[in-house]
Amino acid sequence: MLRLPSHNQRFHLLLRNLSSFASKTTIFMTSKHFLPSPLLPQTLSPKHFSTPSKRLLPSLSSKPIPQNHSFSLRTNGFYSLPSPSDSSPSPAYSQDLEDQPSDTRSLQILNHKLKQLGIDITKSVAGRENRLMCPSCNGGESGELSLSLFISLDGYSASWLCFRAKCGWKGYTKAAADGKPSIENLGQVNKFKVKRQITVESLELEPLCNQLTAYFAERMISSKTLKRNAIMQKRSGDEIAIAFTYWRKGELVNCKYRDIAKRFWQEKDTEKILYGLDDIADASDIIIVEGEMDKLAMEEAGFCNCVSVPDGAPPSVSEKEVPAEEQDTKYQYLWNCKEYFKKASRIILATDGDLPGQALAEELARRLGRERCWRVKWPKKNDLGHFKDANEVLMYLGPSVLKDIIDNAELYPISGLFNFSSFFDEIDQYYHRTLGYEFGVSTGWRALDNLYNVVPGELTIVTGVPNSGKSEWIDALLCNLNEGVGWKFALCSMENKVRDHARKLLEKSIKKPFFGVGYGSNVERMSVEELEKGKKWLNDTFQLIRCENDSLPSIQWVLELARAAVLRHGVQGLVIDPYNELDHQRPVSQTETEYVSQMLTKIKRFAQHHSCHVWFVAHPRQLHHWIGAPPNLYDISGSAHFINKCDNGIVIHRNRDPEAGPVDLVQVCVRKVRNKVVGNIGDAFLSYDRVTGVYNDIDESQKK
Repeated sequence: MLRLPSHNQRFHLLLRNLSSFASKTTIFMTSKHFLPSPLLPQTLSPKHFSTPSKRLLPSLSSKPIPQNHSFSLRTNGFYSLPSPSDSSPSPAYSQDLEDQPSDTRSLQILNHKLKQLGIDITKSVAGRENRLMCPSCNGGESGELSLSLFISLDGYSASWLCFRAKCGWKGYTKAAADGKPSIENLGQVNKFKVKRQITVESLELEPLCNQLTAYFAERMISSKTLKRNAIMQKRSGDEIAIAFTYWRKGELVNCKYRDIAKRFWQEKDTEKILYGLDDIADASDIIIVEGEMDKLAMEEAGFCNCVSVPDGAPPSVSEKEVPAEEQDTKYQYLWNCKEYFKKASRIILATDGDLPGQALAEELARRLGRERCWRVKWPKKNDLGHFKDANEVLMYLGPSVLKDIIDNAELYPISGLFNFSSFFDEIDQYYHRTLGYEFGVSTGWRALDNLYNVVPGELTIVTGVPNSGKSEWIDALLCNLNEGVGWKFALCSMENKVRDHARKLLEKSIKKPFFGVGYGSNVERMSVEELEKGKKWLNDTFQLIRCENDSLPSIQWVLELARAAVLRHGVQGLVIDPYNELDHQRPVSQTETEYVSQMLTKIKRFAQHHSCHVWFVAHPRQLHHWIGAPPNLYDISGSAHFINKCDNGIVIHRNRDPEAGPVDLVQVCVRKVRNKVVGNIGDAFLSYDRVTGVYNDIDESQKK
């Protein structure tokens, strides 16, 4: 019971406070923080001593208050005034409210208001902080006494705050007749409400009539199932509604109604729980359906371990993160029943097959844990659609089919976690070679057919010493792929001016020099008509990725534009040439090796996700004592990850010594092929036409 100081005790307390105040007047006057005058009446009349005041004065400190000390009565956000230690609290209630002093009457009114909010003050003491169980969060999982309650000495007002960060419920109320509680819940949408206690009698429920029993029979629900689940009815005039009673541990918690027109409503101010909750107590396997009729249908198929959600399905999956338990108002019924799911190792989500039903399954899986969720697939009804829910399957296909559907529920998908059965269709297509490009696309050179073929979604690293023709060879390869299979490409070639790159591509496509002087003086130059036709070919085949200012492009910037080129223009290949022209800023704590590994991972993910082949040109580091032999992939400047992470590694090498052989002989060294189906490690030789930039196959005799 809440305790207040007795009237005599408060009288002596008042005298002591006044005496203390008089003795400390000088101290207060010299203090930097002047004591506010409302602490004492402006005029001390005899009535202040003859009768107890409705608002007793707080006890002032008997110790001197140091100078520059901020005098404050506020503690933890509340006015906390300790009662004298020598006081003996007395009971605050009596049989007759009118016979009580005014402060006791106020206290009883205050007690009534707090009780409506779920706050029990029978063991609280006025004038000091009281720690109680918070009715809003019940102290969380630890059940701590997190609610701080302060009641004024006169019993006229109360304020409270829950110190749990996830709750923060706070409020203030007075005992005045018109003093309504001011309640605030920090960070929460709904304010705490005391739940109604209901019974079958208070709701005036009655057994089902023959008409409703026949209605359930049409939906294949037996009288035995109706009786076991306490399905009842409620009359309102001439209308009758089905009453689905929600029980927990044998007590009626909620009731949901449904009329023949399939309109639903529930009892107000009742706790939201799952329908059929007691059926899953200590269950290791739990089935969750979308409606009460589906729960009853599951029981007809032999599954009693089934519950239904009370509020139906959302229109779509929320894009936000799952909120904290206290803020998850839409799915509060799950949190109210969380203890029932602790022992469950398998939760089968048998929600409706429409889009809202699928959204509900996803929202449930997000909260219950996808790793222990299964899902059902409803069978086809006809060529146009599938059965919608469990009750429809029961009505049209029978309980045995419904049981088979539940028994054959499949694992709920988890992003990034798969089994091979998810890819059986693709594996079959790969086996029968119906996917396309199973063996890759030919480069257009016979010498490379057994060594290197282009596969969508792979990464090829191309290197070679400066001026060996790496970029020229890639350009020639792109022209061959476009001519052979019609591929389109995105070019991020930062060492070439656009006009020079266009000239090289046009020469390889038209097989005539762009200019008729110098290197092309002895060969017919391409005509204006051929140029115009070639320009259209350039525009249809290539997309350019270029920085429009003087800043260096980052790999992320390049990949974002390449993604746009894939989606907008359908490109199947991306060229990044070269690595050292990109912006390679990285955190101080990150090494170049770590950076290169992360960069190549991004490129590979882009290639695989968009089924786009990527050619990445990287220069070798400075080669000391180089004698003219082709470099190795491990010679690439920056990191060994260039060879470790790529799918294919190619070195382009051109002879520079006339005495060693023809200077137009180009050696294509295939140094890595991850997929043995499409190539092998080895060397191929091509002849380079300097006038047109075209690479041609050569006879075996010319290789020596």
